[in-house]
Amino acid sequence: MTTPKENGFFMPAEWHPHTATWMAWPGLEEAYIDAPMGPEEAMKQAKVCYGDVAQTIARFETMNMLANKESIEEAKAHCGPTVNIIEAKIDDGWFRDSGPSFVINDKGEVAGVNWVFNAYGNKYPHERDAKAARFVLDYLGLQCFDCDLIQEGGGIHVDGEGTVLVTENCNLNKNRNPELTKADVETYLNDYIGVSKVIWLNGDIPYDETDGHIDGLACFIRPGVVMVTTTQDKNHTDYEVLNANLETLKNSTDAKGRKLEIIEIDQPAEYIYTCPMNFYFVNSAVIIPAYGFPEYDKYVLDVFKTTFTDREVIQLDTGAILFGGGNIHCITQQQPAA
Repeated sequence: MTTPKENGFFMPAEWHPHTATWMAWPGLEEAYIDAPMGPEEAMKQAKVCYGDVAQTIARFETMNMLANKESIEEAKAHCGPTVNIIEAKIDDGWFRDSGPSFVINDKGEVAGVNWVFNAYGNKYPHERDAKAARFVLDYLGLQCFDCDLIQEGGGIHVDGEGTVLVTENCNLNKNRNPELTKADVETYLNDYIGVSKVIWLNGDIPYDETDGHIDGLACFIRPGVVMVTTTQDKNHTDYEVLNANLETLKNSTDAKGRKLEIIEIDQPAEYIYTCPMNFYFVNSAVIIPAYGFPEYDKYVLDVFKTTFTDREVIQLDTGAILFGGGNIHCITQQQPAA
């Protein structure tokens, strides 16, 4: 089988116009086992957040939510009539990671990459989630490119012009691709999402279930511009990691040879369990998380409003999702327009 690149496909940036957004209804309490209020209550709160996110997205574009047969009525009750509920066999709701990475080409075609999904190194049940990407592509009637690289959508972030951000801790982790080198991973990314420049960051975040997904650290927000979590607080557990990433980005150029413009979001130690980078682009807006820290949430909101003057900025209280290991970006997957 030929690769996406051989067929002219590449992964567009997340701000490229969307045809739809895809999500999956959560159902794995095990993911919330460490929540202070207990996994059952944490899951209950997270489902409210999922519904809020889905309804907000539906204001701007088609919103499709996968749900197991036994969860359909619950999903409908939380999401309301503007969200399409589609019956599917799934394990949990981290659809950024288990869903397809959509690609497009100059012929007006849309297809999808089906990575191998092993639930972050077999941390959780995932037999059904491992088949979810192909289910969506078959449902849409789109070509599916199967790739034998163990990868999650939250582990890559592209600018749509040939550059991708990744972390070593995720892509080279012994629980995913232990036999692969950086060069091997770069070849896969070149062939399947059409990039020519890979910028490697440090994802050594000890408390992160994903082993350091890039979507908790940095992202492109437009060509040549990267937003990144930083800290000036030496008491921050990740002080060295975050500052090493900042230096890497300062010394990097993208696939077009541009020196990167960097927008920093400072994270003091007391807000270590927030993840302001885990936001989501929709058509004409961005949806960002709030964590219940009024002063810090406002600071983050102000940065986004200053940065995205051409888009509506919507901040939702989605702190409960974090107890499961992610946030808004982790639970959404964009389907780009042709």
